[in-house]
Amino acid sequence: MNDIPISERLKAVASLITPTHTLADIGSDHAYLPCYAFLEGRIKKGIAGEINVGPYRSALSTIEKYGLSEHITARLGDGLSVIEKGEADCITIAGMGGELIRRILEAGKDRLTDATRLILQPNVGEHQVRLWLMANDFTIDQEMILEEDGHIYEIIQAQKNDQPKTYSAKELMFGPILLQEKTDTFLKKWRAELKKRERVWQSLGQAVPSPEIAKRRFAIEKEIQWINEVTT
Repeated sequence: MNDIPISERLKAVASLITPTHTLADIGSDHAYLPCYAFLEGRIKKGIAGEINVGPYRSALSTIEKYGLSEHITARLGDGLSVIEKGEADCITIAGMGGELIRRILEAGKDRLTDATRLILQPNVGEHQVRLWLMANDFTIDQEMILEEDGHIYEIIQAQKNDQPKTYSAKELMFGPILLQEKTDTFLKKWRAELKKRERVWQSLGQAVPSPEIAKRRFAIEKEIQWINEVTT
């Protein structure tokens, strides 16, 4: 029985892991995701990478508790440095800001040569992740959006592609697949984002005029237009 106390958010991430040999979960915290994925029969081996000693020890404890030491390895290190080139064919990074995920991928992209699948769950800054994927020849082939405990999360799955796709600025912002599906959760998120941007736009209108303020206000006005288009 798989009784690992995993969140719905991480269950959704795990659901995108097709049966694969080795999963590397970067920023694994308690190693719940690789342990859960193994017990679900989705992976043969798992690597739980952590940069901080506390979460690394928590990962070791989880692995030992579920008797998975022969299958799941906890490693202490920064980002993708915990894996060797070609060691993992699926990589998950969940629960971080999009800019941090982008930096991790960029710093360790030499380790991604044989990684056929990336499953990424940024808490914010999703467009930064999509922009990096597009620039590095990864095609987004699945996206999910869900709400848990009052927070809305997006999950992006991408695969290396010899014929990569170019995404529009609008697709990078909303997600090319999420934009097509427009689920209730998607609409809820962007209606809330619309109110935030309208407040910022009004606030900038009261600021001392400058070229930078005008540029920022124009950019937000464009986003407000796009949000209105996709939510009405």
